[in-house]
Formats: sequence, C-alpha cells, structure tokens
Amino acid sequence: MGDNPAETVRLLWGPHTKPSRGPRPTLDLDRIARAGIEIADSEGLAGVSMQRVAAQLGVTKMALYRYVPGKAELVALMVDAAIGPYPAAGPQPSGWRGRLADWARHLLSAFLQHPWTLDATVGPRVMGPAELGWMERAISALDGTGLSGAERMDAVVLLVGHVRAITQQARAAGPAGTPEAELSGILADLMRAQGERFPALAAALASAEQSGGQDQAWEFGLQRILDGLAVLIDQRGH
Repeated sequence: MGDNPAETVRLLWGPHTKPSRGPRPTLDLDRIARAGIEIADSEGLAGVSMQRVAAQLGVTKMALYRYVPGKAELVALMVDAAIGPYPAAGPQPSGWRGRLADWARHLLSAFLQHPWTLDATVGPRVMGPAELGWMERAISALDGTGLSGAERMDAVVLLVGHVRAITQQARAAGPAGTPEAELSGILADLMRAQGERFPALAAALASAEQSGGQDQAWEFGLQRILDGLAVLIDQRGH
C-alpha cells in the first residue's frame, strides 16, 4: 500500500470521494494530517506510521487505510497542512527585495516550527496547493525585474536552500542554543590550544567575539543572496 503518485495528487488536489464501503465516515483528511503532524512535531518523521496515526485518532489501522493508502501519501498531506497557506495578515513590503525577504522569513518560521519537513521535502514529489502557493508568491515577487522564468525559479531554489541550511543547523543545535554560538564555542576552545597553527581563523573568531558573538548566519546569507539578485536585475535593466 502507498507511494502512488496519482493517488497523492488526488488526495492533495481532489476530488475527494467518500469511502464507498463500510460504516459512515468518521474521519477527514485534515484531521488525519493533523494527527500525523502532532506525532512528527514531538518525535520526528520516523515516529510517524499508519499504526501510530490510527491510534492517535482512536481508530484501527485498516480504518485509516480507507482514507489514505499509505505513509507516503500521509506524509504528503502532513507537509501541505504543516506549511499551510502563505500568511496574508499584515502590510506587505514594497519592491521585490522586501517581498522576497519577507517570504524567506515566513518560510524559515514554518520550517523551524516543523523541522521534520526537511526530511519530508527531499527529492521529486507531488506538492499540494499550499506549498505551490508559497512558490507562486515568491516567483510573482520578481515580476517586472526582467528575470526569465528559469532565473526566477533558480532564485527561489537559492532562498529555499538557505532556509533549509539554517533549519538543519538549528535542529542539530537543539533548544539549548543557536548553532553559530555552539560552533563558535567549540572553535574557541580549539583555538586556545591550536591558534598559532590557524592564525586567520583565530583572528576571525576573536573579532566575532568582540562584536558580541551574535548569530547572524541567517540574515547575512539572506542579504547576500538578495544582493546577488540585485546585481543581476540591474544588468537586465541596461
């Protein structure tokens, strides 16, 4: 059972037909996805199984199969529900740069809230309406910039890659601290013993500590990506 792209498309996009056999339906796809998300948020994606989700919902595993054929389709539903529609509340920034920065920060927030989505969004797969809505938002932010469709897609891939990298670092660091601060502490200990062998690294770490040791990897990377896009957009305007 499971891992059927055509069935994943139907579950994510419809039409949603009610089970034709058995008792009156007691579940719906959103409730099923939310149960899976609750497990994944606390235990990671490895903790999600059809059996666990069925138990969470108070039904048998076979009853769950009447709605979702397997874990692959279940995870696809979970991803789209967890990421959700792009936040529409609040004033929208003006200009492509402000809109893309805002988009990237919202995406980072969504990934940090559900870190297991890193594992669930690797490789070719069927995406749902919420996830494609995010992509539409980012690509449309580059309207009027002169960038081609392929260049816009590549720009979105760059931003998503940065979001994923920061989320991965945060997941590895855990709730106790920021990944940049943890790495700086480890390197500082090494430099106290080995600094003479790596003078450039020792000097850079010392400078970072003097500036307050702030975790700036996210903002630094985001702004440099946007700087690079600004150069390309400026070239297109000449």
